[in-house]
Amino acid sequence: MKIKLLRMMVMATIAGLSLVGGVSAQEISAHHHMDAGNSENANPETIQDWAKDRLTKSPRHREWVTVKNGNREVNAFVVYPQVSKKATAVVVIHEIFGMSDWVQSLTDQLAEAGYIAIAPDLLSGMGPKGGGTSDFDANSVRQAISKLPPDQITADLNGVADYVSKLPAANGKVAVAGFCWGGGESFRFATNRPSLKAAFVFYGVSPWTKENTIDKVALSRVNASVYGFYADNDMRVNATVPPASEAMKEMKKVFEPVTYQGAGHGFMRAGDPGAPEPQPPAAKGDEAADKKAADDYQKALAVDDP
Repeated sequence: MKIKLLRMMVMATIAGLSLVGGVSAQEISAHHHMDAGNSENANPETIQDWAKDRLTKSPRHREWVTVKNGNREVNAFVVYPQVSKKATAVVVIHEIFGMSDWVQSLTDQLAEAGYIAIAPDLLSGMGPKGGGTSDFDANSVRQAISKLPPDQITADLNGVADYVSKLPAANGKVAVAGFCWGGGESFRFATNRPSLKAAFVFYGVSPWTKENTIDKVALSRVNASVYGFYADNDMRVNATVPPASEAMKEMKKVFEPVTYQGAGHGFMRAGDPGAPEPQPPAAKGDEAADKKAADDYQKALAVDDP
């Protein structure tokens, strides 16, 4: 299956999901595309000009807000849908790369689907200059995110969820969607916010203990319906899915995981219609490195072939 088509199908699942009644993750139709946002990031992993350009063409109202969480101030990107009724909100949790143009693009896309979408920069105030993601380079941003205190993440997300649920245009219902690192945090947030209506886990690990087992205690606190979207070629993440599925079934909780054959980790970003196609690598004279680059290029092409 083409990654771009796969991505459209997954987005259609979210767009058509009723957060009141619930829908199986297998109930997939097709539509949707991506746009992006306004950042001043110096990190190449967070800058996607193609995504930024698409966001500038979006007709939807978008703004940056500051959400207070105790002594912390969390910067968040909000996009409003063009609808005539109060809308459900979706909290978007970014990847290990932090607040990227692509994440802002996805936030706009969820608003296009009819939701009030809000994406917090969880590195807010954590940068060496007192800023957020834009203070970090490609290497340090990963390290900074991996060192974020779990309790701080939960408190930030709760603060953002509380804020968006009380907006005049909101109906009070809140879901969460996360990608990569954010996918794992999406599942974890479902274990920590009883009022959450749904959690969309995109290729993120399931709640896990320090003893290297599924965290059944955490899963016992889940009230939300959890929908998982996983790539076939992603065993690091996938190894945590069957134990979670078994535990959730045992506890009579909703967990609908889907694994897409031929897809690799990060297929939602890779499958964005605006993302540039893979480019053939230039030979550098190092036989081993050149072979690896050529193999990686062929894999990238194969993933997007019919």
